Amino acid sequence: MSQPTSPSQASIASARPGQRPNVARGIHHVAYRCIDAKETVDWYERHLGMTFLLAFSEDKVPSTGEPDPYMHIFLDAGRGNVLAFFELPNSPTMGLDPNTPAWVQHLAIEVESDAVLAQTKAELEAAGIDVVGPTDHTLFRSIYFFDPNGHRLELTVSAQRADLEQRLFDLRGPMLDEWAETRRAPQHARFLHDPDLPDPTLAAPGDAR
Repeated sequence: MSQPTSPSQASIASARPGQRPNVARGIHHVAYRCIDAKETVDWYERHLGMTFLLAFSEDKVPSTGEPDPYMHIFLDAGRGNVLAFFELPNSPTMGLDPNTPAWVQHLAIEVESDAVLAQTKAELEAAGIDVVGPTDHTLFRSIYFFDPNGHRLELTVSAQRADLEQRLFDLRGPMLDEWAETRRAPQHARFLHDPDLPDPTLAAPGDAR
């Protein structure tokens, strides 16, 4: 994840009372399994423009010593973030968690603008890839699709609503506490679905901005 880009994101990065100092400096990389390493590199280069950075390959797992030959590939996901994959030809056929809905486990990748989001959606669909969205989450807008390994991807663009992010930041504790007690969706943030929700980024009538 990149550094906070708004005042509320900066406050979100601060610790809660009693929390130990954050040891994380960022996500070095996120790794998934892939079916075919070369096909995966080609797909991410062709459809998302990610640069192929590195490849590691060993006959044994360095951390455990297990004999399991692998190809480990690394792709540039922007802003210093790295997306990695393992191909494991001698392991059982790759599968996904059958008890978790397909929409839950996914990787969200930020794009620069709504124009980039729309263009990428059109290009993906032209290549025969099914795309869901754009979906308006108020704080951001997203499209969803699957890579050739069955991993769900989200491309998202921020709505630049620092005001709403701050409101959600202030509500985070009560919402989590209520969920922990009831396992029902708390209603604290229903304002996000208000069609008349004011947008301070838009000029008011008579405003010369």
